[in-house]
Amino acid sequence: MTGEHSYALTTTWTGNRGTGTSGYRDYARDVEIEVAGKPVLLASADKPFRGDPGRWNPEDLLLASLSECHLLSYLHACVERGVVVTSYVDEAVGTMRQAGNGGRFERVTLRPRVTVADASMVDDAIAAHHDAHEWCFIASSVNFPVEHEATVEVGEASGAPEVSDSAEANGAAEASGAAG
Repeated sequence: MTGEHSYALTTTWTGNRGTGTSGYRDYARDVEIEVAGKPVLLASADKPFRGDPGRWNPEDLLLASLSECHLLSYLHACVERGVVVTSYVDEAVGTMRQAGNGGRFERVTLRPRVTVADASMVDDAIAAHHDAHEWCFIASSVNFPVEHEATVEVGEASGAPEVSDSAEANGAAEASGAAG
């Protein structure tokens, strides 16, 4: 698939408490993010920035975008490599450094735990993380490292014993797909 793809949404600030932005503590950071045909996403700033901790914040959404993009790219890579994935859970973490009135993400580490159908698929399942990193539109768009600490196990349904393998054990360059 090639070509240009366009995306549109509307972000509406809903935090006016009656006095607008008359003072730093006088308004809520609440917003609604709308995409046609999808549920409204209630968002805010992160709690340290006077946001509502019960709502998604931009930092959460960036991390979620990287995690989901890698997952979807990974599933495609596994199909291409003949790997049958039966489970995928990622516990992603990101580090942001604040400086003055701004800041930036310094790195994101994705920690996918993948289960495959057969022990013969483990090596290709690990290698598919590199493919996924190369194919992920979001990871290709950020200016900080996106690293991977992948674990691959064999599902019990195959009758084979569980096998764990991580990016660290197989060489970070081969399985981590770290951006640089």
